[in-house]
Amino acid sequence: MVIPNQPIGNPVEHPNATAVLFLGAASVLCCGVLGPVAWAMGKRALDQIEESHGAYGGRVQVMVGYILGIIGTILMVIFGVLFFLILIGGNA
Repeated sequence: MVIPNQPIGNPVEHPNATAVLFLGAASVLCCGVLGPVAWAMGKRALDQIEESHGAYGGRVQVMVGYILGIIGTILMVIFGVLFFLILIGGNA
C-alpha cells in the first residue's frame, strides 16, 4: 500500500491506533463493554499494519490496546458471571 506524499521509510501512524489504545484502556478501567470493540478494531488494525509492509506505524499502540481489549472482555465476562451468581444465590 502506497500512501501519497509521504517520504519513503517514514511510516504514518495507523488512523485507529490511538482509538484502539483508548478503548482498550477504558475497557479495563471503567467500561468492560468497550473490550470487544477494542479487540475487533485492534485485530483489524494489526492486519492492516501487516499488509501495509511498513507504510503504517503505531503497531505498539495497537497491540497494547488489543491486549487490553482482550483483558477487558475477560473481566467483563467474569464480573457478569459473578453478578449472575449473586443474583441467583442471594448471598455473596
